[in-house]
Amino acid sequence: MSIRPWVVVEAPDSRGLRTVVVGGERVGGVWSLPQLRRTLVRLGYPEDLDLDDPVAVQWRGGDSGTWPDRTRRRRATAALMTAGMLASMVLGVVIGWPDALGALTFAQRITGALFVLSAAVQGAAVVAGLDHWGKRQVKGSGAVVLLGVLIAFATDSLLLFVWADEREFTPFLLLFLPLWCWSVWALWLLVRERAWRGMRRPRTFAAGVVVTALLTAVSLAYSTMYQPAAAPMHFVLRAEFGAARADAVRPFVHVPLKLYVKNAGGIPVYVINNDYTVHGRTTAYSDGANRLEEWRRSLDERRAEDAERYVDGLNFTRISSGRPHRPGDWLDVGQEFTKEQVFQVPVDTDFDTISVVLQITYMRKDRGKLDVEEFRRPHRSWDRAEGRYYCRPEKCGEEFYYHGRVRHNNNLVNLTRKPRYVTAVWSPGGRPIYTISTFHFTGGVARSEEERDVARYGAATAYADVEVPVAELLRSAGADTG
Repeated sequence: MSIRPWVVVEAPDSRGLRTVVVGGERVGGVWSLPQLRRTLVRLGYPEDLDLDDPVAVQWRGGDSGTWPDRTRRRRATAALMTAGMLASMVLGVVIGWPDALGALTFAQRITGALFVLSAAVQGAAVVAGLDHWGKRQVKGSGAVVLLGVLIAFATDSLLLFVWADEREFTPFLLLFLPLWCWSVWALWLLVRERAWRGMRRPRTFAAGVVVTALLTAVSLAYSTMYQPAAAPMHFVLRAEFGAARADAVRPFVHVPLKLYVKNAGGIPVYVINNDYTVHGRTTAYSDGANRLEEWRRSLDERRAEDAERYVDGLNFTRISSGRPHRPGDWLDVGQEFTKEQVFQVPVDTDFDTISVVLQITYMRKDRGKLDVEEFRRPHRSWDRAEGRYYCRPEKCGEEFYYHGRVRHNNNLVNLTRKPRYVTAVWSPGGRPIYTISTFHFTGGVARSEEERDVARYGAATAYADVEVPVAELLRSAGADTG
């Protein structure tokens, strides 16, 4: 029989794995006596080798009957670790991928890319975990698993923190809440067994983890708080009456109206609702003897902050109304829009002044992404075929409803909140209104919730108005026809 190197079976480690050394070189680890025999046969030893012969095999920390491996427990731990890491990896991709590809600002894209990168690290941790809960043939596999668990713990803690701000039920809560519990258990297990052992520079590893966490936190805070708040919003709105023209056949005067809108701010916006309305004013004049009473009556009737001494009664008649933009259109930075319209006024009108109010309600594109295709679809309130959008005409009149899902540009918010919708209402005879909330044409919404969401998505309305005397319009028409 040829002389073979001496076999040494080391003492079992904390999991029951015993390292096998042949000729001073580590050849693997085994969990049981049959595994040891298969390993030696693969190295050329005979199948009938007497493993209890001290000349052939030296046992340390126990003899050939010392195999403390708990197979089921070890495999269950490895399976639970792998499942939790895979779920956390998928969650990281779900959070980061939409922001990395579609966020408007650079900071938000960087934040999304960091989440995707973290998910990639967790994917590597899944592979490293198979080795760490296996035979640990790769140095540092435990540290990679620890890094993946730390990422999962930080991500799930952040999700819980954001969710706790409003505590709304979302299906993702059923994912990140159990994952947070899993990450706490996994972190405790890895710290207890000192998973970082075997690394050459554990302090460098720890410093890298801290720096990465700080960069992610700073980028997230910048993208969600500072950048959206710092970018200014400014609109230029103008409404101008042109020179009137008298109709050669009918007793009417044609009045040109020019509407101008420009996004002069630093952020592109969605147009949620917009409207221009031309009113003619009729008044009942007095001699102004009782000034205080007339001021009060004028103030009450106009529902404004100005009052006129000689005006005893006011009545406003809607002459023309329309929308310069379709709901769901957007205005980029510096983009301008002009619309020219013509309306008619009778020559013998009782109006003393004519006014126009131009308004545009917008939502900042750096705060959210509107489902434009869905939002642009008008729903007629008087049509029963519209289903949930139907409203009895005696209650709602005849209105157009525009309704679409809006998603926050920080996907963390989307995962921790109920779905939000933008709703706009417009009719030729009514006041344009809008809301951003959980309202989905079922149930009601608290006013405080609506105000919070309107502020969160940066929705606001810009106005412009102008008023001219009818006498001036008629004079210009008469000058042109005379």
